Amino acid sequence: MLTNKMVLVIAAEAPVGVALNTAALLGVGLGHHHDDVVGPDTADASGAAHTGMCAHPIPVLRASAEQLQDLRTQAAARDDVTVHDMHQIAQRARTYEQMSTTLSGTKPEDIEYLGLALYGPRSAVDSLTGALPLYR
Repeated sequence: MLTNKMVLVIAAEAPVGVALNTAALLGVGLGHHHDDVVGPDTADASGAAHTGMCAHPIPVLRASAEQLQDLRTQAAARDDVTVHDMHQIAQRARTYEQMSTTLSGTKPEDIEYLGLALYGPRSAVDSLTGALPLYR
């Protein structure tokens, strides 16, 4: 059994395209920051290579904008949980530099989150997200 867990939480109000983009970007962040989550490359019966995939199941949950704000605050206060976030500032920016500059001048309470990815001990992640419904 895996001791760590990862979960994506997507804004319930986000249009489908934005929700899918948010999930993809959060997945890239998780894979980049947590080397242990991607398994080794594999091969099929013909010997054709297939690059490594995430070794963890990733539940995709949904939450309101207000719940995302609260969840990010709670998760960030925990030393054992890593928080990756996607927000409106990043979604609207044309470049990473523009996003970074705009974000640095934005108060935390004014950030509108489109989604979060949480990674940490199963019990910690479950305590933060256990009441959220699956994204459907």
